Amino acid sequence: MVNVLGINSVYHESAAALLVDGELVAAVEEERFNRIKHGKEADWDNPHQLPERSIRFCLKHAGITARDIDHVAYSFDPKLRRKRYRTEWWDPKDEETFHLRLGQVRTAVEELFGRSLGERLHFVPHHLAHAASVYFPSGFDRAAIITIDGIGETAGSSLAKGIGTRIQSIETFEYPHSIGFVWEVFSEYIGFSHYDASKAMGLAAYGNPEVFRQQFESVLRADGENYGVAQDFLGGQPDKLARIEALFGPPRAADAEMQPRHADIAAALQAATDAAVMALVRRVKRKVPFDNLCIAGGVALNCVTNEVVARSGEFANLFIPSAPHDAGTAIGAAFAVHCAKQKRPPQRGASTPYLGPAFKRRDILAAVKSAGLTARRSKSPARDAADMIADGKIVAWFQGRMEFGPRALGNRSLLADPRRPEMRDILNQKVKHREDFRPFAPSVLAEHADEWFEVGAHSASHEFMLFAPEVKAERRNRIPAIVHQDGTARVQLVSRKLNPRFHELISCFFAKTGVPLVVNTSFNDSEPIVCTPTDAIVTFRKSGIDALFMDDVVLVART
Repeated sequence: MVNVLGINSVYHESAAALLVDGELVAAVEEERFNRIKHGKEADWDNPHQLPERSIRFCLKHAGITARDIDHVAYSFDPKLRRKRYRTEWWDPKDEETFHLRLGQVRTAVEELFGRSLGERLHFVPHHLAHAASVYFPSGFDRAAIITIDGIGETAGSSLAKGIGTRIQSIETFEYPHSIGFVWEVFSEYIGFSHYDASKAMGLAAYGNPEVFRQQFESVLRADGENYGVAQDFLGGQPDKLARIEALFGPPRAADAEMQPRHADIAAALQAATDAAVMALVRRVKRKVPFDNLCIAGGVALNCVTNEVVARSGEFANLFIPSAPHDAGTAIGAAFAVHCAKQKRPPQRGASTPYLGPAFKRRDILAAVKSAGLTARRSKSPARDAADMIADGKIVAWFQGRMEFGPRALGNRSLLADPRRPEMRDILNQKVKHREDFRPFAPSVLAEHADEWFEVGAHSASHEFMLFAPEVKAERRNRIPAIVHQDGTARVQLVSRKLNPRFHELISCFFAKTGVPLVVNTSFNDSEPIVCTPTDAIVTFRKSGIDALFMDDVVLVART
């Protein structure tokens, strides 16, 4: 047995993953344990802050100790960063702090492991880790690969090809050509945080992209097979905000009223992103003329753009993992090191997102007792939950192993009735405490998805809530709670094979209502998705949730 531990902690989405003889057995994000969104802030001063709880979980799950780890893979290469960094990009003092802290990564890992690792600690280039995180789970024998994020060492996007167990870099787009950074800047500009690209994406459906299309060409341009980002609008540029204001007007304060202008800016941002990503798709198709495409990086969480790529027909098959953002580089770094060090090929095509902790009934009952609550047992949790949802209740569904990635996919989910038009406002205002314009996703039985949505060719990635197809026009009135302003929905296809418990629940709801889908949003309230039974009970008690199902243990809110 050869055990490879992958770690991401260089920026944000701190995470750990474990390969046992090339098989991915565990992966988890630190935020689920420490309850700090993204695990930690993306800071010059903290790349050595390891996801210690995630590492311990991976080892415990596999029944091994730190002594049993053969290789550790960290998803960033300090030498590559120093080689390619340019002093005009940002403050050299910040950069030097960053390198000093990167220099402490080895010490931090070796202290945690209680031994010297020597050449068993590997620093894997960030975009190689992204590429490996999508290519190996895809199951493709050969594929073109695109990585699009904020920044790797110095790259904003990269093109690669995978053949067998080898990934070869084809082309790199260096800073400032970062689509991810553009989203960070403009998310803040329209009154959100730099982490809130999903809010800007939701807002875009309410705007007209033509209003600011011309202005946006000064920021993010795309033409044919090329795209480019103007550095004047990014990073530590001293006049950045003044330049943005000159084009788009004053920024929105976080507590200020949302105006049509803000939606128009978000719409222009989304349209420019679609064009830039399609430029990369056409470019990599010419350079790597395979049938299969893999996409990773934080920008691959943009389900609107993903739908554009899937509909383009440039590639026959498209795969995106459940965690294309930085957390996924923990998996990718481990895969990259396994391939470099072992003759035996790694596991291919295993793309389950259910890689985190699960809890036994005794753990659940202990948490209920500790909270001073009284639970009941259900002989048929799926049927009972479906009946409550059909009656207009909001149900928390806590089952099996926790999802890896930012989307709740039926194991740590809040579920509701899509037929009720008021359900969206109830969830936004009383449960999630978030903006009214934000949509909710449907989880639909895979075998009935084409009757309700314009899904197109089904892929494994459709099970990860990564595409936004149109809702069939004749069906929209029946499921108003999940139809977004533009007539689309961020769909999750649910198969009996990948998630039998969730499939059973939706099947029960379908039998009762004739609708083969439920509203599915993450089980949280302005916090990371819940991980433990105690997390679930805390959120249940403080939110407007009607019932909590943890395996067959049921808690019902007092009325």
